[in-house]
Amino acid sequence: MDDRLVPEQLACTVVIPCRDEALALPTVFRTIPDGMNVIVVDNGSTDGTADVARSLGAEVVYEDVAGYGAAVHAGILAATAPLVAVLDGDGSMDPADLPELVSVVSRRTATMAIGRRRPEGKGVWPWHARAGTAVLAWWIRRSSGFGVHDLAPMRVCRRDDLLALDITDRRFGYPLELMIKASRAGWTVHERDIVYRSRARGTKSKVSGTLLGTWRTIVDFAGVLT
Repeated sequence: MDDRLVPEQLACTVVIPCRDEALALPTVFRTIPDGMNVIVVDNGSTDGTADVARSLGAEVVYEDVAGYGAAVHAGILAATAPLVAVLDGDGSMDPADLPELVSVVSRRTATMAIGRRRPEGKGVWPWHARAGTAVLAWWIRRSSGFGVHDLAPMRVCRRDDLLALDITDRRFGYPLELMIKASRAGWTVHERDIVYRSRARGTKSKVSGTLLGTWRTIVDFAGVLT
């Protein structure tokens, strides 16, 4: 068990929204901190993601409404721990970074703790996705006062606080709406660097893997801003 975790920090559910991530999940689960319950939300997978998740010890929740926000929301509703963490199931982020974020929220140093992606090498983060994130993060800094440089790809907060924000976006605009409503609610945000690596072999990004995927995400973000 990770010595950095205290009992309250162990009271955290990790929500992993997934669609066709059967090949990636074993990598993700290798570094899930001891004591954390994991909910994998299967968002229409056809590759046996749910079966793999169960074999790794996760609770599986099914969400038929397609979309990142829909999957995350389903996982948050299913969680029972006071703290919730959210991260992608593609193997690009290391769950070993979670304890530091959990500690910040557990000790009420900030309302939400988020990870800032630091690519492990060239080509890990496509230029079009990175540029779009930079622009939106700049807008968030100007409009909210949050000193953030990423859109909370890995994040930890209290479940009740998150549900109280009443986030309605069910697609890729969810993280942006989260940041906007968190600012209006008077949240404080702590950001720290996290490892960002290439996603697992044999899997493909639903967002940044193509220009079309990035464009669809931009459209979702625009819907939140209007």
